Order: sequence, then structure tokens, then C-alpha cells
Amino acid sequence: MSIDCIVHARAPELPESARRLAALPTAAISDSEDRVWGAPGIMPVPAWAPRPLFGPALTVRTRHGDNLVVHKALDLARPGDVLVVDAGGHTDRAILGGLMCRYAQIRGLAGLVIDGAVRDVDDIEALGLPVYARAVTHVGPYKDGPGEIGGPVTIGGTVVRSGDVVVADRDGVVFVAVERIEPVLAVAEPLIENERRIVEAITRGTWDRTWIDQKLHVVPAPPRPIETKEDGAGRR
Repeated sequence: MSIDCIVHARAPELPESARRLAALPTAAISDSEDRVWGAPGIMPVPAWAPRPLFGPALTVRTRHGDNLVVHKALDLARPGDVLVVDAGGHTDRAILGGLMCRYAQIRGLAGLVIDGAVRDVDDIEALGLPVYARAVTHVGPYKDGPGEIGGPVTIGGTVVRSGDVVVADRDGVVFVAVERIEPVLAVAEPLIENERRIVEAITRGTWDRTWIDQKLHVVPAPPRPIETKEDGAGRR
């Protein structure tokens, strides 16, 4: 019996300006998006060998612990895509492992982001393919379906659409909607330059810290009560 797999039309190619996001740390992109469009808890695998990731999202939604539709998405993906899999955040079964990662690499994918678990960490490290996931487990997946490819998904609480920009580094994963690329660049690139000037000021010992006292209203702590002995027994 065949299982339904909904496949949406492919998103348009990214504008050329999107490539400037690849040069920015995820923290700067996050700050430029009001610190709300990331994927908390999804980190590089293996954690000790993070590899930067950039590319357009090819989204996948699958049921808990199942990877049948993920296999199909790998067949549909184009070189440079980032497979972004909404596995519901469940971590008791790996959605993919070394074999699927090797196939993804052969097909030219930029990397994988899994809101769920993966396995075969040694194989992933040896491949050098950027993989980001919520957890690692040796327990394998089902292959029953159903699923959806190219539709909106939720990754770590963030809605991601196919074609959105994915940027990841050792701090984690962020997403930038296509219509937000220019506004994010307009904030993030000057932010990086400002941080460079702050680093220079810290080195020189001239970092202006007056903004802290301007924002804080410092209130003196109340005096501590005087401790006394009672009844000569040393009780306080």
C-alpha cells in the first residue's frame, strides 16, 4: 500500500545578496532579527567539529521517528540545498545516519538541519558534511510515512519555509526569510563593524560603560538585621 507524500512546488532561487549572510556569525543575524528566528537546542554534530552551513532550505515534515519522506526529499534536493527536517523535536529515534548523510553529500547538498535525532556520529565527522540536530541516539527510524516536502515547517519553535536562508555555525542555527534578507544585512553588517570597534576599545581600556548606569536605577540594599543571642543558649 502506497503512503501519501505531499510535495510542494520548488521555491525560487535565492537572490545574490543572500550570499553575504554566509560571512556573518549566527549571533549577529539573530540580533538583527530581534533574537527570535533561531532554533534553540539544535547544534552541530559532532559538537567538537562544527562546520559552517549556508544555503536555501528544502523543508521536510515527517512523523515522529520516521524517515521515509526524508529519503524522498534527498532524491528531490538540488546541489546547494539544506535539508531542514521537522521531526517534531523527538529524540528517541534517529531520523538519519551515516548512509543518508553520505548520499546527501554525493548529491551536493550543503548540509542538514534536523529537529530530532541523528546517529553514526563517527561517519558524519569523517564525511565532513555539516549536520545540525537536537540529539544523538543509536536507535534507528521507522520507514512508514507519511510526510510533506516543501511546505512550511516548525524548527525549534520557528516557522521555516522552503527557500528561506539557513545559516549555521558552532553557536547554532538561524533562518532568514527571503523578504528579510536586505533588512537583516542592513542591521547585521554595521553591527559587526561596531563590535570590531568595541574590541579595539576594550584592548585600549577606553570602552564607554556609562550606558549601564544610565539604564539601571541602583537601589541600596536594606541594612541587615542585628543578630543577637537569646536565653544564653547561643540560639539566633
